[in-house]
Amino acid sequence: MRWVHQYGPELDERVRRHLKSTNDSWRVDETYVKVKGQWLYLYRVVDSEGNTIDFYLSKARNKQAAKRFFKKSLAFSHVSKPCVITVDKNPAYPIAIQELKEEKQMPEGIQLRQVKYLNNIVEQDHRFIKKRIRPMLGLKSLRTAKRIIAGIEAMHMIKKDRLFKWGSPSKIKKNSSINCLG
Repeated sequence: MRWVHQYGPELDERVRRHLKSTNDSWRVDETYVKVKGQWLYLYRVVDSEGNTIDFYLSKARNKQAAKRFFKKSLAFSHVSKPCVITVDKNPAYPIAIQELKEEKQMPEGIQLRQVKYLNNIVEQDHRFIKKRIRPMLGLKSLRTAKRIIAGIEAMHMIKKDRLFKWGSPSKIKKNSSINCLG
């Protein structure tokens, strides 16, 4: 377990530098994780092909948490800016996205879809995280939870074959997507 605490965040940081780019259709959802006997929210975003983009652990399920999560997700270089974001019926998402657009931290042409059944990809992807955390009988602290989940997510990205092979990224065909702004 000490290995996970020490090297989980390091592995996550190194893996993210070599990730293939994602497509521009995001699926966003949150699930519960028990930390120190208290249920916390684990926000996760994947693209339409099931490739993990990012995660965020929060004590609250409100607009501020959603806003911080979107800011963090948009900050990565391997992430294509989204054209479509599919969310469930959580009322915090539209407000957070609108505020980010007003602050010019999110592109204007993003379409927000609140359709529950389109989020099945991310709902099924939660199983992998839950499967790893459940035998631990919950996590002991917020810091530990973030580190362990970072390691689990990094290993999951490797397992999904999200990394560039031993070649230059320019040789790999980029995802073709429709430009959401025009």
